Amino acid sequence: MDFACFLIPENFDTLLAVMSAVAVVVFVALHFINAGYGIMYTKRWGPTLDNRLGWVLMESPVVVAMTLLWWYSGRRCDLVPVVFFAVFQLHYLQRSFVFPLLIKGRSRMPLAIILSGITFNLLNALMQGGWIFYVSPEGMYAADWFYTPQFIAGLAIFAAGFAININSDNIIRNLRRPGDTRHYIPRGGMFRYVSSANYFGEFLEWVGFAVLTWSAAGAVFAIWTFANLAPRARKINRRYAEEFGKEFTDLRLKSIIPFIY
Repeated sequence: MDFACFLIPENFDTLLAVMSAVAVVVFVALHFINAGYGIMYTKRWGPTLDNRLGWVLMESPVVVAMTLLWWYSGRRCDLVPVVFFAVFQLHYLQRSFVFPLLIKGRSRMPLAIILSGITFNLLNALMQGGWIFYVSPEGMYAADWFYTPQFIAGLAIFAAGFAININSDNIIRNLRRPGDTRHYIPRGGMFRYVSSANYFGEFLEWVGFAVLTWSAAGAVFAIWTFANLAPRARKINRRYAEEFGKEFTDLRLKSIIPFIY
């Protein structure tokens, strides 16, 4: 398939519409299907790889794809798009090459999950990089964009989400001491308000990215993030309730968005 055809504005709008529709389907489906990785790992998903390798293989293609979209663009030296690019890559460089190295244990990731993740990540790179470097109106992201309310607010929201995501992953990572196999309720940080604070942080990141770029492409990514993570967060919340009973339910935690969902 010639993916360059999606960099034509009319085709790009179609891509966004299709991705939005698929996000709705994914949101509904994941209420009935367990994505079998992490806490919900199951052998039903078929062949598996080491979890660390799985994360690298799943997340790193978006780093490469976004870099290529930037490099071959006539806007690659435009300051505002380059900042967008850096913000986007900050998350994925951490997720691709730092996060996997910090994983403890010997968990596995299904190859089917890895392949589906790669597919989405490449399409998302096309959406975000396509908009920023090719489809957005010429001159839209001039230097004065740095002083707009949407850029300032969006960058602040992204930074808060990034910090929450990193801190929450660290809390989860250190729930057990070496040799301990018990399960624990994550506590501290945003876990005071939601049972999946790491997912809340990631969702907040991409809401911030959508705001700072003020783009439909960014909004579709935020919608996809919620569609993918919210059903999983709900299931984790219920699993904690079943496993820990009153100890957990007395905390009255929402799943992914504090006080709301």
